[in-house]
Amino acid sequence: MSAFYDALERHSILIRPLGISVLQVNITRRCNQACRHCHVNASPARTEEMDDKTIERCLAVLRAHEEISVLDITGGAPELHPRFEHLVSRATDIGKHVIVRHNLTVSADAFKYVGRDMTYLPRFFADNGVELMASLPCYGHKNVDAQRGEGVFDKSIAALCNLNEIGYGVTGTGLILNLVYNPSNAVLPGLQASLEEAYRSELLKSYGINFNHLYTMANVPINRFADQLAADGCSEEYAKLLRKEFNPKAAEHVMCRCQINVGYDGRLFDCDFNQMLEMGVGIESSATIDSFDYDTLMKRQIRCAEHCFVCTAGTGSSCSGQIT
Repeated sequence: MSAFYDALERHSILIRPLGISVLQVNITRRCNQACRHCHVNASPARTEEMDDKTIERCLAVLRAHEEISVLDITGGAPELHPRFEHLVSRATDIGKHVIVRHNLTVSADAFKYVGRDMTYLPRFFADNGVELMASLPCYGHKNVDAQRGEGVFDKSIAALCNLNEIGYGVTGTGLILNLVYNPSNAVLPGLQASLEEAYRSELLKSYGINFNHLYTMANVPINRFADQLAADGCSEEYAKLLRKEFNPKAAEHVMCRCQINVGYDGRLFDCDFNQMLEMGVGIESSATIDSFDYDTLMKRQIRCAEHCFVCTAGTGSSCSGQIT
């Protein structure tokens, strides 16, 4: 038994499904960036993407299940998928709330990577009421470029200004713009409320930028971030920190209890991190989106391992930020 299961047992915690309100789909591993902390190993060189049949099957599952109210689209940079807009608009048409994991620079870089202009994306998002989860790991130039690549900060600020002009992050418009913070090294995020206050003050003062919420997410030692930890000689130090900071309250409210993740190839996972580790849901009769069965998936045992300490350390970490 792993140390994570030992921690759950000490606190008499069972991580079982509470429902499936979110269908999270990773539609491509291609990205215009190659961030140092990326657990997906996304980059411009990746070619994996969800085929049309699988996209249509995801939409069919959404139509069939009123309980699944949210479609959470991620990547890579999901906007680089040729059927991205089809997926968003069809999901919106059937009444689902759509969240897009947006890196803020894809519009500026799209022509270089897909050969077409995508500066229309902010308006497309607004027209479909998309909630944006926009990556901005710091409000300072140096830290962002060090983590995400040279020139990313300036492009990100320009994108945020554009989104504000359209109405994103502006009170009363209903257009939700959330920012996402990740630490740049082997530490846990600071308190979400304090970081949000600092971001709000600095971005407004320096650039006139508004947003709705800031979400803090801890980095998961998978793929590129694991490589960074190893290169810095911090792998064991980070693992010890995560185990030491285990929070049973966070463990009771982890995101995998209310969602299913779909890989680009249609396989089902408890979360995006399990997907990167090839840890499928473990139910042969409902292992892919083609064989999706809500009732069967509700009876599954959520699969956990050492990386799950990330979501349960300190105040907790999820796709919607701090847990406790």
